[in-house]
Amino acid sequence: MRKKVKKLTALALAGVTALSLAACGGSGGTEASGSVEGASSGGNAGGKLTVAIWDNGQKAGLDQIVADFTAATGIEAEVQVITWDQYWTLLEAGASGGDMPDVFWMHSNEVQKYMSNGILLDLTDRVAASEKLEMDKFPDEIKELYQYDGKTYAIPKDIDTIALWYNKTMFDEAGLDYPNEDWTWDDFYDAAVKLTKEDGSQYGTAMNPSNEQDGYMNIIYSMGGYVLSEDKTKSGMDDPNTIKAMEFVDKLIKDAMPPATVMAETGTDVLLSSGKIAMLSQGSWMVPAFKENEYIAANCDVAVLPKDAETGKRISLYNGLGWAANANTDNPEGAWQLIEWFGTKDMQLKQAQLGVTMAAYTGVSDEWKNNTDVFNLQPYLDMLNGELVFRPATRATLTWWNMVVADLKEAWNGNTTMEEACKKAAEDMNKCLAEEAQ
Repeated sequence: MRKKVKKLTALALAGVTALSLAACGGSGGTEASGSVEGASSGGNAGGKLTVAIWDNGQKAGLDQIVADFTAATGIEAEVQVITWDQYWTLLEAGASGGDMPDVFWMHSNEVQKYMSNGILLDLTDRVAASEKLEMDKFPDEIKELYQYDGKTYAIPKDIDTIALWYNKTMFDEAGLDYPNEDWTWDDFYDAAVKLTKEDGSQYGTAMNPSNEQDGYMNIIYSMGGYVLSEDKTKSGMDDPNTIKAMEFVDKLIKDAMPPATVMAETGTDVLLSSGKIAMLSQGSWMVPAFKENEYIAANCDVAVLPKDAETGKRISLYNGLGWAANANTDNPEGAWQLIEWFGTKDMQLKQAQLGVTMAAYTGVSDEWKNNTDVFNLQPYLDMLNGELVFRPATRATLTWWNMVVADLKEAWNGNTTMEEACKKAAEDMNKCLAEEAQ
């Protein structure tokens, strides 16, 4: 007999007092429905597992993997999609005593506060006893991201990298060669300016202050700067090389991007899909959505990111989601079996083959590039096999990151210089890091 559960909507959640945690926000995934049904909050241990994600583009492939799981184990599960913002509202409400899904994604922005507050199911002993998981096959940085106080709270789901999308039609019309592995960021700038039309009908590229991993962070690290020190105690936003990189971004803002108000109101992916921009650095997680977009499929392709002419570095930021479970799920054994299933080599391979996203399991993402013939996805694997920097994160990432974004917006809007904005961002970030260390 299945447990009767209530439907959670954004309206219902609006009145729930969330757990007193750091502010949440950010961006990710494609648009999805705004509700989750079947969330678990105690009672029947044999009910259908609810699986919450925020990217509708990944649902079809995950549905197949979940169907295989049900066929093998007899445990029913349902993947349900909600938008990014409502996703974290749902989890915070659940953490405060409301309904919460059984199994769900965790992100580097949020995971520390959930692990440290006892909201996630401790998987440590189950991982140690598993005969199906090969934890040594996952990148150390992603594994460590989902560990706290010596315990494991999530299994790596995927890995992502950043590459350069470009509009072949616009390049052809302008008589320009397509981006290639020899491109430097200076070449990128020159092409972006040439692809920008004076009448405002077309721009070379686009980037918002919130486009960190998929935007300017790659330029910062390529040019020798950094965002967060290796010991996670100091901001690098005021480092001379970081400022140099961000002043390069400022040149792009002024010479080859739409007005800041346009970029703030319209997602950069929408600008690409509507033929307003010629180039966009974007994460591998967007491939499922892009291959379903008729305009992008007909006009665009992918190249590696440019390198810096001085350092010779071609850097991609990377990150990875994790599969976690509700500490108070009615069916902890079923939730664990599903998480374990997602983490096996076979299912990581299937995730890649179905084009869900690149897999965290080392070596199987080579199959991912063959999930579509619409684009050449090899550049993403080239970036994966090149020089990578793990996306900066601490216990309270969003606390300082929201401040950094707000400071950078002042430069984007022309209210201050980029150098002044970077120095202010470093000051605010360092205050947060100092408080975090106490």
